[in-house]
Amino acid sequence: MLLLPPTRFSTALREDARKKIERLGYADIVVGIPAYYSQTTISHVIEQVAEGLDRYFKDKKCLIFVSDGGSTDDTREIAEETDISRYNIEKIVTIYRGIPGKGSALRAVFEAAEFLKAEAVATFDSDLKSITPEWVKNVIEPIYQGYDYVCPYYKRYKFDGTITNTIAYNLTRALYGYRIRQPIGGDFGMSYKLVKDYLDKDVWETEVAKFGIDIWMTTTAIVDGYKICQARLGAKIHQEKDPGKDLSQMYREVVGTIFKLMEEYESYWKNIKGSKDVPVLGDYVGQEPEPFEIDQQGLIEYFKIGYNNFGGVWKSILEEEDFRLIKRLYMEENLENFIFPIENWVRVVYRYASYFHATPRQKFKLLDTMIPLYNARVASLVNELRDKADDEAEEYYNKQAEIFENMKDYLIKIW
Repeated sequence: MLLLPPTRFSTALREDARKKIERLGYADIVVGIPAYYSQTTISHVIEQVAEGLDRYFKDKKCLIFVSDGGSTDDTREIAEETDISRYNIEKIVTIYRGIPGKGSALRAVFEAAEFLKAEAVATFDSDLKSITPEWVKNVIEPIYQGYDYVCPYYKRYKFDGTITNTIAYNLTRALYGYRIRQPIGGDFGMSYKLVKDYLDKDVWETEVAKFGIDIWMTTTAIVDGYKICQARLGAKIHQEKDPGKDLSQMYREVVGTIFKLMEEYESYWKNIKGSKDVPVLGDYVGQEPEPFEIDQQGLIEYFKIGYNNFGGVWKSILEEEDFRLIKRLYMEENLENFIFPIENWVRVVYRYASYFHATPRQKFKLLDTMIPLYNARVASLVNELRDKADDEAEEYYNKQAEIFENMKDYLIKIW
């Protein structure tokens, strides 16, 4: 049987979308909404974006571009039917071409923006419940003030964004020296120059085309020397994801992309010492984050099953004292005593980064063995932060990021 090579997509735009873009000719602002099974929220996001563009950028020609991953619910139909005709704003709803994932969805947005020579590009997640017109202002305005990349700065419930809080924020800060609080936040602003730079890079057939896109965009903007700021967006309220249930795929793609970028930019991050603040712009968009339940028992069970499956692997990867701690946590019967200290966690992350670097093949398989340890760290956070207010939890996360920074020499030594 003849095995054909996988299709390489030279574009993420389908023919019908391309024709609509050509007819449009140009746009000053393109707002992309990557969508997948978002029928309950997509209309709200489109309406808020349209309202924001109309209220704050009335003199600009604007396009809202919904880039869907082939949802079989009514996401696209609802997006098409959402009436924004009272505004002078164009809307295109299309299925992108390419590897299924958020990265391919954004590639289609970027290609549309490049063709239309857009001055400013923004992206907003399609499952947002808390987006307001002010989000649009706060994300796009800095581009007109000379910034190239605008990261979101949310108020989040202390247990929301666990991949950010355990790894992505810490490594972005420790490796690249930028205190970007939400490097995988999902809602970004970009200059035309940066979007062109993204499109020129040969990553669109890799993990970056999936959930790796946000951290790749942030890291690329840092390393390529673009001007970066953060935008106040208040609370991010969306279809929250229980960290114990459906984050494994996302974890694999985000952390895998971070580790791959560490290999690519090794000469850059090894020379970075300490970290610097990144300006936070925009008026505060008022809304408090909503607390939600976290299944601590489920996280610990996932970790214990992981121990049974991967104990031998962990023993070969981790420092002896860290493996002893893991073994002790495995034996721990009392939920309240389940504590995975920061220093041990930092070493675990750095050991995995180094091991990923040294593994010649099937690197992403290695990450499957790390996910139960991430679950253990999140279960520990539930105990450590249970009685803390969100701002106290935030202090804790900053202290944790500092420890990642302080232990960077350890990473360099084992790398």
